[in-house]
Amino acid sequence: MACDVYVDFDASYSDEKIKKEQHKFLISFAPYTKGVFVPDLIERITAYGPDGYKVDFAIKQEHNSINKNGYIYDERFGTYWYMVNLNTGFMKEGEYKIEVVLKNGDVLSKSRFQRSEPSKKLVAAYVKSRQKIYNSYSPSNGKKLKAGTPLKNIKVSWSPLSKLAGQDAYYIFRLSEGSKSRDFNTQKLVWWDNVFAQKFYGNKNAGLNRGEVVITNELKPKTGYVHFTEITDSNSMGDTNICIFQPHQVFITP
Repeated sequence: MACDVYVDFDASYSDEKIKKEQHKFLISFAPYTKGVFVPDLIERITAYGPDGYKVDFAIKQEHNSINKNGYIYDERFGTYWYMVNLNTGFMKEGEYKIEVVLKNGDVLSKSRFQRSEPSKKLVAAYVKSRQKIYNSYSPSNGKKLKAGTPLKNIKVSWSPLSKLAGQDAYYIFRLSEGSKSRDFNTQKLVWWDNVFAQKFYGNKNAGLNRGEVVITNELKPKTGYVHFTEITDSNSMGDTNICIFQPHQVFITP
C-alpha cells in the first residue's frame, strides 16, 4: 500500500502538531512464517516514487505513534506488517514501488499508480460531514455501557458517508484498551475489522458503506476501550489512494 492519509486525530493524541495531509507506505506478509520472527528474514524494505522519491523502512523497530516507522505483529492473523507514516503532505501523483530484499537474496516488489482525484473527492465529502459522523458514533465519548450489557458481541454504529453525502467508501474499525486517544495501541489490538483480508478471501464488498460492526471478542469488565474507524476509497491495498483517520472514540464496559 502507498497512499495519502488525512489525519483527523485530536490534538491530545500527540505532543507534536498533527498535520492533516500525510501519506504512508504499508506492506503485509502472508502468515506462512508462523513461529518465525519475520524481521530476521529481511535485509531492507525501500519505497520508491516519482522524481527520485525514496524512503527506507525500519526493519528491527516496532512501529508506534512516536517513531511512525517499523513492524506491527497482528496476533489475530499471525501476520507481520511494516508501515511508515510521513507527515510531509499528500503524495505526488505517479507510480510508487515497495521493494523487499530478503537475507537469502530474494527480491520482492509491488507497484501501484497513486491518483490524486480520489483523495480530493473523499476528503471533501468527509470534511463536509465530519461533525455529523463524529456525533453519530455509539457508544462513544467515554460512555459507560449499561449495567448488564453482555461483554461479547457489542455493536458500534455510525452514519456512513453514503447516507450523509452520497459518497461510497470503505470502513475499517480498530479497537484497543484505553481511556483516551493516546492510549490507542496498534501493536495490541483487541479486535479489528480487516476488510483487506475479507476482500482477499472472497468478500468483494467488504467494508463498503458499512455503518456498524459487532465486536465478536468478549471484552473485559469495567475497562476502557478506545477505537477509531478508518475510511478508504478501496478495500484492496493495491487500489487504495486515500485513508482518512477519524478521531478516536472511547467507551467503558460495565
